[in-house]
Order: sequence, then structure tokens, then C-alpha cells
Amino acid sequence: MEPFALNIRHLRAVAAVVETGSISAAARVVNLTQPAITQGIAKLERQIGLPLFERRPGGMTPTAAATLLAPRVAAAIRLMDSRHATAAQISAFLALARRGSYSGAAAETGLSEPSLHRAVGDLSLAIGHILVERRGKGVALTARGAGVARRFRLGEAELRSAMSELALLEGREVGRITVGAMPLSRARLLPAAVGAFHALHGEVSVGIIEGSHAELIGPLRDGEIDMMVGALRSSITDEGLIQTPLFEDRPVILARAGHPLAGAAEPMTPERMLAYPWITPAPGTPLRSQWQAMFEAAGAVAPRVPIECGSVIMIRQMLLQSDFLTLLSPDQVAVELDAGWLVKVADAPGDVSRTIGVTSRADWRPTALQRRFLDVLGEQARLIAMNP
Repeated sequence: MEPFALNIRHLRAVAAVVETGSISAAARVVNLTQPAITQGIAKLERQIGLPLFERRPGGMTPTAAATLLAPRVAAAIRLMDSRHATAAQISAFLALARRGSYSGAAAETGLSEPSLHRAVGDLSLAIGHILVERRGKGVALTARGAGVARRFRLGEAELRSAMSELALLEGREVGRITVGAMPLSRARLLPAAVGAFHALHGEVSVGIIEGSHAELIGPLRDGEIDMMVGALRSSITDEGLIQTPLFEDRPVILARAGHPLAGAAEPMTPERMLAYPWITPAPGTPLRSQWQAMFEAAGAVAPRVPIECGSVIMIRQMLLQSDFLTLLSPDQVAVELDAGWLVKVADAPGDVSRTIGVTSRADWRPTALQRRFLDVLGEQARLIAMNP
């Protein structure tokens, strides 16, 4: 069931009844009549297929379903920060934000363009701000609209989590876990974790969105992905995000088989490090910082980088065709090392390492299945740390 198929005012009423313990008290909180709340709760119970309250002379006792649902609803309402928006308006607006045009949103939702225009217009009036503006044949979100869309997406994520937890009460494992995969995590950690999780919970969908830290941070903040896995940043300025370390990765100096430095008995001196060009990621990435620290540890000034690249596939091909050097985790090119196409030239001088872990929103409350995925991820990280 889609979250916005549920009536938001009815959901607010459920949360209010759980908090106050009675329909009469909840009616004052949500500004609905007692019959309207009673009917709304009954409709929600039919939609989700679970009882929400036990009716007793002393008041309303929440069931396990209501106990799970209420905090998620409260969080969603707080995030969306609009008492007057309807589920239909929010759904229409988010479809427009995703597709960038009324025709695209109409194709996604099955609604007519006039209906979408009316829903988004009514939402703008309810919020008191213009949310979209014309751009050629499409539309773009205003600055205020982008902020509203982010809050709505986070609220939607909370309601999706609620639906997943309610399904688990019935013994059904449904839902979707969406992971942002930064480069290093794709080689060994995430494939192992996803495979192990799927063996335990085959009915749960896992989506992998590949990208750099810069590309994934926006979707993470917006609630479009649940977590990012990869190299953690040495400092994080966004108080809305938290980083959880998993293990330490130690990159090594790599080159093609047959490279002049391959198999050399001499130690890796600064002169040898400076004798050949390097391929590294862009400045600001953890690996680029480690590369610079490697030269500092060797007592040398890091040279100019002629090629900046974060794609392991491209780096591999360029190494195979040249005398370039690079600094990468052996995990990222394990197949190439096993095949003998690439070789480890030397360990990196100094204490060169980067912390691999999970980045998530500070206010993210994972569902039981999401917590299980994090547990499996941690188990696989421990195996990697034991068998580098």
C-alpha cells in the first residue's frame, strides 16, 4: 500500500488517541468531531487489515499496530510540517517534483494534468508559498518548493517504514531497503552483505544506488536512500548526519603487470614514487587525502596529478595501457590482481588507511528489517577485517 493512500488527518487522529488515551481528548487535538475520528480509525483499520485499538469503558487501549504506527505518524507529521495539506496534494506535488513536468507526473500517477494543476495549486495556497515555477516546457521547484519537497519525502519515508513494520506484525516481510553505494563498498562489502541478507529475507527488496559521496548525500538527506556505505569523511559538518565506522581499509600502490617498478627489490623511495605519473580521485575525497599523506610520510612533496578519476573501471584500463601508478584498496581490483593483470608495487609509506562505514540521517529510525540489514553489514565487515 502506498503511504499517501491513507488519510493524513485520520493518521494524526490515531497518534492523538494513542497519546491522550481517548477519542474525546484526541478530537480537541486534531480538530475533528468524535464521530469523524471513530469513522476514520475504522477506515484505517480496514485499509491496513489490523485493529488499532481495543475499545474499553475506560478509554481506548492501543494495539501493537497502533503502538508501532503512532510514533512514525508523529514523526511524519512533524517532518511534513503542514496541518492543511492532504495526502492527494502531497502525492501530486512529489510526482511533479520527481518528473519535472505535469505530463510526466500525469503518466506516473494516472491523474489528469488539470487534476495535478489543481492539487499543486491548492497545496501552494495551503502552505502560503509558490512551490513551482514554469521553465520552458517543464516546471522547476522554487527554493521554498525544494524545501517542502524534502520534508514531504522524509515524511513519506517514515510512513513507508510504518507500513513495513505493520506487515511484519502479520508475519509478512515486505518493504525495500535502499543503499547508497560509494566506490569501495561495491567491491566486496556490499555484495557479501546483500547476498547474506537476501538468503535470510528473500521477500525484502534491496536497491543499490551507485555514486560518489557528493552524488549520494542529497538523496540521503531527502530520504530517497536509507544509508550510504563507503569511506567516511574525516569531519562531517552536517549535524543531521551521523557516521558509524565498520572497518579500516589500507590502500596499496598498484600498477600494471610488467611495470618497471613491479617486482623490484628496492624499497619504495620518494624518488621512485615521483618517477611515474599518478591517477587519483579528486581533491576532497578520503583516498586523495591518503595519497597526499603517503608522500608526506615519505618526506616528499606530492606531485601534480595529470589524471583525476574515481572510476575503478577507468583506472584499471588506464593502468593496463600505461606506466601510471595509483593508490587503491586491493579489494577494488581483486579480480585483476588474481588474473595477474595488475600487481601490488608496494605498501603505501606511512599509516595510510581510511575508515569504511555507514552514513545515515541522525533522525533515522530503522525498521526491524533495516536493523537486520545493518547487523548483516556489520557481520560482513568483521569478516573482512579478519581476512583482509
